Amino acid sequence: MNNKTIAISVIIPVYNAEQSIVRAMQSVVRQKGNFHFKIIVINDGSSDRSAELIQEFIQNNPEVEIYFIEQKNKGVSAARNAGLKMANTEFIAFLDSDDEWLPNKTEEQIPYFFREDFRVDFLASCSNNQRVPFPYRVDPKTKLAKVSIKKLLVKHLIQTPTCIMRNKILDEVGMFDERQKFAEDANYWLRIAENHEIYLLDKSLAITGLGKHPFGESGLSAQLNEMEKGFQKNLKEIYQSKKINTIEYFVFFLLSKIKYFSRPLRYWWHKNAQ
Repeated sequence: MNNKTIAISVIIPVYNAEQSIVRAMQSVVRQKGNFHFKIIVINDGSSDRSAELIQEFIQNNPEVEIYFIEQKNKGVSAARNAGLKMANTEFIAFLDSDDEWLPNKTEEQIPYFFREDFRVDFLASCSNNQRVPFPYRVDPKTKLAKVSIKKLLVKHLIQTPTCIMRNKILDEVGMFDERQKFAEDANYWLRIAENHEIYLLDKSLAITGLGKHPFGESGLSAQLNEMEKGFQKNLKEIYQSKKINTIEYFVFFLLSKIKYFSRPLRYWWHKNAQ
């Protein structure tokens, strides 16, 4: 890195997030290290005070490069794509409006992109003090776990607000599928994993979903039926691209159904065990 300033575009889609959007943007501004952030905030048709709070934040932080896009409600994929069209920096990071980065997130992740012993195109991390589980295996020296299509199909562990990727991925993979409303982030990661080096850092560097359990409480993740449809779409596309064979397709299909029917029980256990 040679102590040079690293430019990073940060894509933040917003929909009715007046309770959290300022905290999300502050978490970018408060990052440690020698970085220049191009923050791109996309208001996806919010009906609350989100737009007003974003504009106030911009006025109160004139030294920060912030771009504010307003559009009619089109969904999170369309919002992210609007931001990606403006991302002209070497690296791109994602952050959702109800999430926040820990101050050392960028400082911990970016050096891996400059390693000479192996290549990293896309790097995620853990969040909410979680650790990397099976089937991922963490290298004790690098603290990284290699991510593959099959591992993603077993367990979708990559949380969008923990991700940083090289800009060149946009030219080679394209953008988010705006027709897909659920598991759209997993769809994008799977497409990237086809031809790029993806890793997961075994450090918790973000707080996602306001620290809530990842399913069964609120938002899109609570709609398990639609999430399952999204996963099945992703699985079918991977099969059609011949990245998995027929036997593997049915194994992943059955595994998904088992997880789908077990999630309500797991949520009940999690809620009552607290």
